[in-house]
Amino acid sequence: MRLEGKQITLRDWILADLPVYAEWMNPSHQWHELDGPYYPRPTAEETAQINAKRREQIETDSFPAPRRNLVIALDDALIGVVSRYWQSEETNWLSVGIVIYNPAHWGKGLGSEALGLWSEYLFAAMPQLARLDLRTWSGNVGMMRLALKLGYQEEARFRKARIVKGEYYDGMGYGVLREEWTARYPQSFAASL
Repeated sequence: MRLEGKQITLRDWILADLPVYAEWMNPSHQWHELDGPYYPRPTAEETAQINAKRREQIETDSFPAPRRNLVIALDDALIGVVSRYWQSEETNWLSVGIVIYNPAHWGKGLGSEALGLWSEYLFAAMPQLARLDLRTWSGNVGMMRLALKLGYQEEARFRKARIVKGEYYDGMGYGVLREEWTARYPQSFAASL
């Protein structure tokens, strides 16, 4: 699967991505300080297990439909990942996630393009969805701006819900309804690029 944007492509995983992904999982990289720094990071062994499952998917072309994640590629090289997970599968309440690993790629519109393409794909691939959800924390100002830029609205602020480096931050929840998305991007998000 490939979703073409103006600057980036969202695509399925390829074997060349696996060592790049493993390197970016090293906890010394700066992106770890912003992407849920209150959660434990995968160990080298856990990363190897993730890559083993991805290798099998690649070699057998057994990616789930709809996709659970896609690679964000710049010149076909992995620079990040978009993902999805259920807040409540029983009520079709889906959350989205995004990470761009290298800070050299931050602030250039790549994230908004990737998350916009991903949001549009999920609405199209999952007609049962009435909304998409995005969770972050008040220390990740870039993610908060990204959500608003795409038309997600702040829906929840859980005060002093996250602890990062000994300080309290708010947990943030953003959401966009299907009808809001289609009103904002009537031709399609991709057409708006």
